[in-house]
Amino acid sequence: MHTPIQPSSESSPALPYPGAAGYDDLPQFPSRAPLPFRRTIRRHELHQIVPLAETTIYEMEQRGEFPRRFRLTARCVVWDLEEVEAWIEARKQASRTATAGRPIGPDVKLRQYRPVR
Repeated sequence: MHTPIQPSSESSPALPYPGAAGYDDLPQFPSRAPLPFRRTIRRHELHQIVPLAETTIYEMEQRGEFPRRFRLTARCVVWDLEEVEAWIEARKQASRTATAGRPIGPDVKLRQYRPVR
């Protein structure tokens, strides 16, 4: 039979065991994350999540419509995954609440001439 090792009372107070009084009062998740870092993604991973062209992402960053990249080193830029996921969620909510009959682009019937390519 395995007997759990209790920490000494000098270094830290002993935590109650499962089923003991006071165990249910402990927080399920600690108030602070054990590691103070957030997940970052590189360009390749970003393009798997957000299927937009490189120039589109850059222009949206410049206008403040997309999370900004930041440099880890002189040759490595990354995005904060949490910010990108929040941006996707906001776009999803905006798309669902938008009027269904509203056109996405300009009304082509109002053109005065057809551009020649």
